[in-house]
Amino acid sequence: MTVMEISNLKKSYTPGKLAVNDVSISIQQGESLGLVGESGCGKSTLARCLLGVEKIDGGSIIYNSTPLANANRKEFRDYRRNVQTVFQNPTAALNPKLKIKDSLLDPYLQFQWELELEHFTFSSKQGFVEQLLEAVELPKELGDRYPHELSGGQKQRVTIARAISIEPKLIILDEPTASLDVLSQGAVLELLSSLQKTLGMSYLFISHDLAAVYQLCQRIAVMKDGELLDIFQKEDIYDNSRHAYTKELISIF
Repeated sequence: MTVMEISNLKKSYTPGKLAVNDVSISIQQGESLGLVGESGCGKSTLARCLLGVEKIDGGSIIYNSTPLANANRKEFRDYRRNVQTVFQNPTAALNPKLKIKDSLLDPYLQFQWELELEHFTFSSKQGFVEQLLEAVELPKELGDRYPHELSGGQKQRVTIARAISIEPKLIILDEPTASLDVLSQGAVLELLSSLQKTLGMSYLFISHDLAAVYQLCQRIAVMKDGELLDIFQKEDIYDNSRHAYTKELISIF
């Protein structure tokens, strides 16, 4: 089952230069799709388009058989609930004035009347927060702390917990390990893999790090200068049919 279908997507910030140039890609239910490329190639611009933060200049984003551009208010709200994000910088993603427990509760409180949770239960605010912290392997005592009292790895786990709290169908992971040390990077990738097996959501994992993408994802797409150059199953990474730029990335992999 296709979770999201992106067709001929275009986005430009300056006349005559496309930041995203005619990109077509689909994301399947329960899969991890990696989007890899150097900084400035259009990966994060594509993510912002998918989140509705940037208005697209051409093409379409189809979710649940409905083009996002034609979605009514109810359909767009459903889209926003089911497509969550984890960003590169967890410090910027967390409100410094809110305790961790309040940040974790925020998505649930926004969408509580529309939720039918399968994996988490809401009997009390405290119990719900503790379930989320346990899911991302953090002690429940962290719920009463503020972001500045946590390490970078802990804060990224909190943003992951917040993303999974309303059991979305897709999480867009925009360089989620880039600001972490090597040990924390590996631990976060293992956590993401474990959560996907348990919860069944899809990932679009955006990164400049082919090794991280290879570790987490079943399919890999390669982007350069706004264009999608290559897409393949992970096991076909060394196939001779790979694009020349993909081979260049693999050579330093």
